[in-house]
Amino acid sequence: MVDAAVLGAGSWGTTFAKALADGGAETVLWARRPEAAREIDESRRNTRYLPGITLPASLHATSDVREALADASQVYLAVPSQQLRQLLREHGGAVRDDAPVVSLMKGVEAGTRLRMSEVIAEELQIDAGRIAVVSGPNLALEIAQEHPTAAVVASSSPMTAREVAKRARNDYFHSFINTDVIGTEFGGVLKNLVALAIGIVDGVGYGENTKASIITRGLAEVTDFAVAHGAEPQTMSGLAGLGDLIATCGSPLSRNFTAGRLLGMGYSRTDVIARMEQVAEGLASVDPVAQLAAAKGVRMPILEQVRLVLDGAMDPRDIAPHLTTDDEPIEE
Repeated sequence: MVDAAVLGAGSWGTTFAKALADGGAETVLWARRPEAAREIDESRRNTRYLPGITLPASLHATSDVREALADASQVYLAVPSQQLRQLLREHGGAVRDDAPVVSLMKGVEAGTRLRMSEVIAEELQIDAGRIAVVSGPNLALEIAQEHPTAAVVASSSPMTAREVAKRARNDYFHSFINTDVIGTEFGGVLKNLVALAIGIVDGVGYGENTKASIITRGLAEVTDFAVAHGAEPQTMSGLAGLGDLIATCGSPLSRNFTAGRLLGMGYSRTDVIARMEQVAEGLASVDPVAQLAAAKGVRMPILEQVRLVLDGAMDPRDIAPHLTTDDEPIEE
């Protein structure tokens, strides 16, 4: 029996598989491309996504998704959010009936506006207590380089959260637990949108005051949105909220910051997507999150101005997402 299967061999999936293996788990990693699976198995490298990182011998790879799932006691999902449903529809039947299913993804499904845990529950027809989500300040390359960090494992079942957290930890990666799936999941989604805004103003050439204002007001927007959807407010000041926000907004390793920076430099949404080597989940999440916010009556001026820039309706130099358009001052 394999201790853990990780589906998705991008930077984050490969890094998390490494962290699991370094914690003692016999781990199999599914790579969509056969040549990537061969490289991981034969050379202990994934040069496309983690250059310079040597992967542990206890990590094995395959391009056969059903082979990866067959005997896995835990299943971790690290594919682009918009591809999850089709993957589960085609191969979900291979997941063991007793295996916890863990989302490592930070996106909202376009069209349905569902969180990834909701897509998993819907497609696999399993109880929410078997599902967990992982989020936190987790820049893949830094973790692959074994820089110490932490994450949150959330599940409606404390037992599932504990089982996953015990597996997902080692000398450099520590997992905490909570039962606030909504807050933990939305924290990971929404910080990507703030990171897009930070990237935009960086690309324009604005400085640290502007960025600090966006991060601070962005946290307020993120919290208002998440709480309106049932999250616990304290989650947004923890690892899955503020922690992830700081890491994502402050590092060139962040895909969403990089995408925003290209927007700020004048590239269109289409050009940015074409230039990105990996998916920046924030780009796909802007519209569904805006729709969810509108449905709850949550004001999100930062998100709205990012959306306008993406749509080409606002010059990036005109963006001031830490401000509102109200004529009168409002309370912070």
